[in-house]
Amino acid sequence: MAVPDEGVAAASDVTGGALAVFRPRRARVVALWCGWLSLALFGAIAVIIPAQVDNRWGAGDRLMLFGFGVAIAALAWRYATIRAVPSRQGLVVRNLVTSRTLEWSEVVGIQFGGGEPWVSLDLEEGDTLAVMAIQKADGATAEREASRLAALVQAFGEAREPDGPRAGGGPS
Repeated sequence: MAVPDEGVAAASDVTGGALAVFRPRRARVVALWCGWLSLALFGAIAVIIPAQVDNRWGAGDRLMLFGFGVAIAALAWRYATIRAVPSRQGLVVRNLVTSRTLEWSEVVGIQFGGGEPWVSLDLEEGDTLAVMAIQKADGATAEREASRLAALVQAFGEAREPDGPRAGGGPS
């Protein structure tokens, strides 16, 4: 089935078109800084502090302290790699804990409002899926990205069974 490119072209943005990867902007920067800061801070503490406390800290204590910093950095790295990757076939959503691959036909709507910190997709099965890659903290950029995602859902998601609902939830 050929999907008209007009709907997708209308959704394109300056950063690389309609099928550009969705990523949070502020949260990514903060997460990367926190990760590096955690490694530097806990590394320094593991080296400096034990020497200042009458050498009562052994190598295991130092390694555990630095390991704690590495664990924080790993969590920050995972947060920094949150994204949603659109393609003509569907959307791969990578959140903090889980990743999920959706076909466009599975998405029946998109929500970005109220008190939610990020976009939510309404799925055909009646469930919702958070898309942490588009976060309200990014302000106007997030609104543009949510609009682009909605345009993609509309353009690619209308390919339902002939008698099924369209992506916006209206009749075919």
